[in-house]
Formats: sequence, C-alpha cells, structure tokens
Amino acid sequence: MTSTREKLVAAAQADFAEKGWDGTHSNAIARRAGFAPQTFYRHFADKLIVFVEVYETWQAEEARFMGALLGSGASDTEIASAVAGHHRAHVQFRRDLRRLAVETDVVRRARAESRARQLDLAGGDRAIQAARLLQVERLADALAEGEFADLGLAEDPALDRMAGIIGEMRAG
Repeated sequence: MTSTREKLVAAAQADFAEKGWDGTHSNAIARRAGFAPQTFYRHFADKLIVFVEVYETWQAEEARFMGALLGSGASDTEIASAVAGHHRAHVQFRRDLRRLAVETDVVRRARAESRARQLDLAGGDRAIQAARLLQVERLADALAEGEFADLGLAEDPALDRMAGIIGEMRAG
C-alpha cells in the first residue's frame, strides 16, 4: 500500500515534470495526490523539500536500471543510451535541478551527496571518476535538451563519447 508521503512525492514528480519548478505549488501537489492542501505540510516543510525527495526518487530509478543493465552485462553503448533516455524522459526536472543546485544550498547538497554515492560505487581515483561522471551528466543533459540538433549535429558521436566515458568509469 502506498503511503500518503509516497503519493505526495509521486504527485510532485508529475507536477514538476509538467509545470516545472515555477509552475508547481504545494496546494496543487496535495490536490493531485487526492488530499487537502494542509496534508502537504504534515509531510514537507515546503516545496523545496519535496523537490529534493523527488530528486532522490529520480536517482533511485536511475540506480535501479543501471544495476539491472550492469547485472545483465549490457554494453557501454546500451548504458549510454539508457542514461540519455532517462534524462530525456525528465528534461524539465533536470533543467530545474541544474538551476536549483546553483540557487539553493539544500538542492546543491542533495546533488553532491548523490554524486558522492555514485563515486563510491564507481571506485578508482575519485577526482578522475568525478570528471567522468560530470561529463556523462552534461552530455546526457545536452542530448535531452536537443543541443546537438541546435548545432545541426547528429547525436551518435555524443552517445559514442558517453559510451567511451562510461567504459573508462567501469574500468576504474
């Protein structure tokens, strides 16, 4: 059975995806989840806190599919395509995440903690792996945002580069 908090997070995730950070409001999140507006504040201090929880949910989704891909022996190219696809499916949320990580300490800390967990799993030299992780993130966001198309360029070379970086990360 889904808890009230989980329903609120799911509603927030849907609202952030449809309306973005600026268009999403706590009362609308509560109503979308099927609750009175005051229910939101029984579980979250404000919209920023639920945003961080949505980010944690997004990260857990990514970790699950990455674990499944790695467990199945997927190629670096398959992993790169899956990462790019995950970013494409959540383009508005990723856009808001980048902005809020610059503007607010709570989102910046949540993002840093998430990246630190990814680096723990990656192993190897943390500085080198961090540089690789950031490159993969940026390429995935650029693909999701259509930046290569804006330049009149095909996406395949970017996906190939992502796959190469993922291969380097896997090798340590």
